[in-house]
Amino acid sequence: MDQARSTISKIFNGEPHSYTRFNLTQNMEGDNSQVEMKLSSDVDEETGGNGVGDHLNHNSNRKSYVAEKLGRTPKNLCFMAAVIFFIFITGYLIGYLVHRNKNLAPTCALSALSFEDTVVAHETGAAPLMDWDDVKKLLAQKLTAPSLDTALSDFTSSSHQAGSPGDENLGNKVLKKFKEYGMNTWTEEHFVKVQDPPASGYNRIVFKNGSEERPRGFLSYSAQGTATGAVLYARYGQEDTFKQLKNMNINMTGRVMLVRAGRISFAEKVANAAKMNASAVLIYPDPTDYSIGEDTPLYGHVHMGSGDPYTPGFPSFNHTQFPPVQSSGLPNILAQTITAGRATNILRQLKGRSQPDDWEGMNRLGDESDVITVEVNNVFTEKKINNVFGVIKGFVDADRYVVIGAQRDAWGPGFAASTVGTSVLVELARSISDMVKNDGFKPRRSIVFASWSAGEYGSVGATEWLEGYLSSLSMKAFTYIDLDGIVTGRNGFKVAASPLLNNLIQNTLNEVMYDKDKSLFSQFGKGNWESSIMEPLRLDSAAYPFLAFSGIPSVAFRFHSGYSDYSYFGTMLDTRENLNSVTASQVPQLAVKAGQFAGHIALRLVHDHLLQMDLKKYDQLIRRHVVKINTKVKAVQRMQPQLLPKALTVQWLIMASGSYSRASRGLAADIQNSDLEDIEMCRMINDRIMTVERNFLSPYISPRDSPFRHILLGSGPHTLEALSSHLDALKTDDPGADAELFRNQFALATWTIQTCANSLAGDIWSLDNEI
Repeated sequence: MDQARSTISKIFNGEPHSYTRFNLTQNMEGDNSQVEMKLSSDVDEETGGNGVGDHLNHNSNRKSYVAEKLGRTPKNLCFMAAVIFFIFITGYLIGYLVHRNKNLAPTCALSALSFEDTVVAHETGAAPLMDWDDVKKLLAQKLTAPSLDTALSDFTSSSHQAGSPGDENLGNKVLKKFKEYGMNTWTEEHFVKVQDPPASGYNRIVFKNGSEERPRGFLSYSAQGTATGAVLYARYGQEDTFKQLKNMNINMTGRVMLVRAGRISFAEKVANAAKMNASAVLIYPDPTDYSIGEDTPLYGHVHMGSGDPYTPGFPSFNHTQFPPVQSSGLPNILAQTITAGRATNILRQLKGRSQPDDWEGMNRLGDESDVITVEVNNVFTEKKINNVFGVIKGFVDADRYVVIGAQRDAWGPGFAASTVGTSVLVELARSISDMVKNDGFKPRRSIVFASWSAGEYGSVGATEWLEGYLSSLSMKAFTYIDLDGIVTGRNGFKVAASPLLNNLIQNTLNEVMYDKDKSLFSQFGKGNWESSIMEPLRLDSAAYPFLAFSGIPSVAFRFHSGYSDYSYFGTMLDTRENLNSVTASQVPQLAVKAGQFAGHIALRLVHDHLLQMDLKKYDQLIRRHVVKINTKVKAVQRMQPQLLPKALTVQWLIMASGSYSRASRGLAADIQNSDLEDIEMCRMINDRIMTVERNFLSPYISPRDSPFRHILLGSGPHTLEALSSHLDALKTDDPGADAELFRNQFALATWTIQTCANSLAGDIWSLDNEI
């Protein structure tokens, strides 16, 4: 760990190089750019002079001296007049040129503050000697389908499960490539505890005294032991489904839930079943969702979190001496996958009530006679995993960086799961390194390329890195771009990201071409582009812990089939041939477009003078939550007045929301009134922007209990969404509702928003004191 820290310190503490200066401000509210005229006092500050008065005194003293030496003869007076006229003309010309340059400067920086929905068309002036259009052209020239095709072949592997020799071999290949490109490189090893299927024994299920089944698939981090109970069909295992079953007066205690894969993660399905006091969960790939055959096993994990669940909140380095502890996200019930054929056989025999009319299919739910026994004997093992890194250092703010990452491991071939992402990662590193070495591109900030291991166990490699360097990463890493699963089809395009990146994503969609005549935006952004392209960030995405655990704005994206999820994830059938079958053999071409999308976002963030972050999007999101909570509080006070007294008011939350809104507008005003030629001023403004995501992490929640502490996009009782759901439970006088707990969580969430507003405001004397 000390060696890794030393390496990081050496890499990011380099001396800054030259940069292009410009003077432009643009209103975050969408107003036109305004040129700021620099007055004489500004010039004095830069040159170190004593002001206009000193210059006049100096000239006056000089004229007195001339008069004394030469006398006031007509000849001398003419000479003095000529000198004064010459000085006047010289000053006028200098003033004219300065004024002219200031008027011309904004054409190089039209979009430095593209917080509104505008298409970026020009350079922002941050990358020295390189126009943004030239940067885009260079990336398009370097990142090509033939080069991606070669990389896909180089990194294809039939067996590279986390910690295996195949995984280590691929890691060495990535490291070798990074070194060939002249990048600063380092590796980091972790010793993590994972759960694998029994090496000598087996897991088993027995339905209605039938023959014993020994499934080959498994779910890591399941509870161990044996459970016997009646089967209950629960569709996809979503919260709404269990609420529907509860409203049907079905007792779910001790039942074995049979649920379909898809829509939400395996971990969420098991966690939802555990809340209903189920004894076990069986997950299967329904033929209507998965075209993988009747006997294909599924693999996955059920940790409701990320990283090593036995070192929650701290890294799994070999020399750590933390006492034994485990994540609160580990399930306390059994979980196992079964094949589609076995599930179909069970469904045909179920008795009991028919499923609700709004569920597709004709299945019965099962009754008390449909007994099944589930036995899970998974074993724990410690594995050494390696993360591999390479960095392209910035020329101005080298200690600020964007991170681009991809998982390297997979349960089987993992072509779509890891091979495509790893290939794009390496090709982006090659392309951008070549732009810096041979084409004169000078990124303002650094780019870190990361190859993670143990992604299939729940983003373990990525999360352990975050836990190891959380305090420094949250101050310096300003965006994470996830390359996992970026090509799973060709008919649709989806993006999941922090709201701060919304406008940057829209601009990138307009810049990256899907074909010769259409951009990604025009191809996939039909109607309301946000509803057609944007989606929530998934819990099982590696971008999620960066955002919800570490407070780093993150983005994940994917080409998809347009009608269902990729069928072969988590199976041994995730091969190049099967991915070709759903992409019309266009994998290299789609990988290039995916690489260009990721590359444009990264390059824009390291090229621009100011970070493109859309502060207003969070303002809108907070306001929507506040309106919903306000309405529900009033409903509870009307229907259950004994639970929430009239003294409880939403006014404080409303005021905190207003504070954030005013702080974001205040930052826009500060940008307009600041000298953006001042490198330190721009750094301060960018740092204020970077605090937003981090300060939405609740400081009142332990990472061990609720690792995803983000109050808007996280998971747990501290989130605004959970507060809204808690109010629903209070309104119906649900036994699980707790009015006192709600009031505490409500107060803490309110203050978290106010704290974020205070941080965004900047100086202590700029804080909004109305609360």
